[in-house]
Amino acid sequence: MNDRLLSLLGLCRRAGKAAIGCDPVRESVLKGEAKLVAFASDISKRTRRDILNVANECGVRAITLDYSKEELGVSLGKLCAVLSICDAGFAKKIMELSGKDNGEECILC
Repeated sequence: MNDRLLSLLGLCRRAGKAAIGCDPVRESVLKGEAKLVAFASDISKRTRRDILNVANECGVRAITLDYSKEELGVSLGKLCAVLSICDAGFAKKIMELSGKDNGEECILC
């Protein structure tokens, strides 16, 4: 795993600053803990829509990463279609490394 973004996601999880899966992500967004929501490239449309609605209501940025669920799973140690980042520093760096820091493909409310 040489990709800096995947390495950073793994570090974020080990630091306890990532929620993985639909219910934990929804909960972190509703509690105001989530700073960024990230989707795998092959997430189901229904799951993406459900989480995106919650993120939009709460004003949390959401991006789609260029990695599949399996690729994210390798770096996180758990199969992952959606995750939320609960630290502003990690969120900022993930946005930079993903190339989506300029606002493209970001959902803002």
